[in-house]
Amino acid sequence: MVRAGLTTERVVRAGAELADEAGFDQLTVSALARRLDVKVASLYSHVKSSQDLRTGIALLALEELADRGDAALAGRAGKDALAALGNVYRDYARAHPGRYAAAQLRLDPATAAASAGVRHARMTRAILRGYDLTEPDQTHAVRLLGSVFHGYVTLELGGGFDHSAPDTQETWTRVLDALDALLRNWPAT
Repeated sequence: MVRAGLTTERVVRAGAELADEAGFDQLTVSALARRLDVKVASLYSHVKSSQDLRTGIALLALEELADRGDAALAGRAGKDALAALGNVYRDYARAHPGRYAAAQLRLDPATAAASAGVRHARMTRAILRGYDLTEPDQTHAVRLLGSVFHGYVTLELGGGFDHSAPDTQETWTRVLDALDALLRNWPAT
């Protein structure tokens, strides 16, 4: 029997909230059932497994990030666009650390191809058009930006910069400046 008011979307959103509070790696169907005050079996009417729940949260996070990215990039180009997208990822990770971690979940190829992850790649490539990069350098640059954004955010959230000056905002601004300079002066092969 399906509990009144529970839907797959509500279960996934509640899971995302729990992941933000407790950590994505701590998320379990049992913990979510306790949060929703239902039996574990009730949740299996809405999600097939713990992996299905985790995938649902990943898809939600990718969609939320893509929506924010689209809005932030509207009308921007070059360094302004680069900074806007970097700030979207950083701000989202700070506000929703569990969801941000979920967005890094490895998805099967079919799920990944149908997800908002494709929009992320398009947004990044749109920014790079302003830097006049051609293939394969554009793909290298997409990977570089993803590595720097994710790496910085992960280290910052993990407290890796807490014990030294300068302030992390100052460093973030310098990182974005350095990325812009690198992209404008991409090394020839």
